[in-house]
Amino acid sequence: MSDGAPANPLLTLIELAQRARAAASANELAFLAVNDSRALAPYRQAALWLGAGGVHTLSGVVAVEANAPYAQWLDQLCRALAAQHAAMPPVAGIRVPDSVIAVDAASLPPAVSAAWDEWLPKSASWLPLRALDSAPDLTQGQAEPAGLLLAGDAPLSAEQQALLGEWMDIWQHAWRAAHPPARWSLARMPARLRAWWRGGAKENQQRRRLWRRLGVGLALLAVLLFPVRLTVLAPGELVPANPATIRAPLDGVIADFAVRPNQVVAAGQPLFSFDQAPIGSRLDVAREGLSTAQTEYRQAAQLMLNDPRAKGQLAALLGKMAEKQAQASFLEGQAERSRVLAPHAGIALFDDPSEWIGRPVQTGERIMQVAAADDVEIEAWVPIGDAIPLAERAPLNLYLAAAPLTPLSGTLRYMSHRATPRPDGSYAYRVRERLDAVAGQRIGLKGTAKLAGERVPLIYWILRRPLASIRQFIAM
Repeated sequence: MSDGAPANPLLTLIELAQRARAAASANELAFLAVNDSRALAPYRQAALWLGAGGVHTLSGVVAVEANAPYAQWLDQLCRALAAQHAAMPPVAGIRVPDSVIAVDAASLPPAVSAAWDEWLPKSASWLPLRALDSAPDLTQGQAEPAGLLLAGDAPLSAEQQALLGEWMDIWQHAWRAAHPPARWSLARMPARLRAWWRGGAKENQQRRRLWRRLGVGLALLAVLLFPVRLTVLAPGELVPANPATIRAPLDGVIADFAVRPNQVVAAGQPLFSFDQAPIGSRLDVAREGLSTAQTEYRQAAQLMLNDPRAKGQLAALLGKMAEKQAQASFLEGQAERSRVLAPHAGIALFDDPSEWIGRPVQTGERIMQVAAADDVEIEAWVPIGDAIPLAERAPLNLYLAAAPLTPLSGTLRYMSHRATPRPDGSYAYRVRERLDAVAGQRIGLKGTAKLAGERVPLIYWILRRPLASIRQFIAM
């Protein structure tokens, strides 16, 4: 074909439409756009620009070198033209259909217009390619615009612009028919959501507002019904798992301690002792009484040889001597128990020794505990209002106040069936958990325990406490 206008442009348009419908690939369609459009209007250079893909095809070039200066400058030019077209104000709330736009180099960014004479002739036209909501645009999944740039020595006439506009509509239809996108494409989802949110023509605004509200409501409902794990917080502490409790073996007054609080002790090591004076005096009296009873028995046994009447006193004296012997043996045992020894190796856990020295204690009163250093577990106190159902071996984390960034994990061992009073006057359920690994922390450290129950909807997790308070108020 010649560079001049065809004798019968409508026949040429029909021929181009047939070739577009018969195109077998995207490259063939792109070749038609940049090279064969010359049959409808004269131009020297043409470029097909596809949004995010940049310059796709150039007239007279087999392959586009994306890093070439010419291609990079064309990409900047096309982006500026697409931005100008998108910024055109709509008429009566409706955007004017795309048409051929004459390019004004003076209205372009300085970086683009400065190099115009180096790359293109003085006249150019921009044919924007529409990105419809109901059909994919040329970028196949991208929401960015596209366009065809034609550059020549003279501006296009009104007839040539009309022919090119109709040709681009036919060409776009052929492209979309030959390259339909996937019905559910994850890449297209953001663009579809943005287009749906912005709305369309005025007559569709009310319907779109209704769908927006319905979509927001469904999204909020989905969030509120999202399953989360029901959790509660409770004060927790590291306690010995199987300690040996040392209790007072007798009534008396503690005299001194042989160990310090939290001291490591060995098996059989002395821990503390009672005041020996009362025990020693009672033992001395018992021993004197035993000695007297033994003397009386020997005297009666000697008299029995000369006086038969003394034989009747032997049985009573023998019983008295056995009684005194039992008293002395009991007091000797108490004297031995008054010096308490460690039953096994571990750490001595007790309060300040000065609070115990000189204090009278009763038999069975707890004095201290001896626990192994690595035999530790978690003890938590769950308030009555937070007593959620806990499954067997439910997970738990303890956030120590001394190390809040390194929680200790464990599993539920048992939860008491009855709430017990706490020192602050409240009632709570005792919970014991085994540690999953060696804690590496000393016994007695306190923190906050987080107990995890079953999964519930998010709305129940939010409204559980308010609903419980309202239910208690209604029940009154």
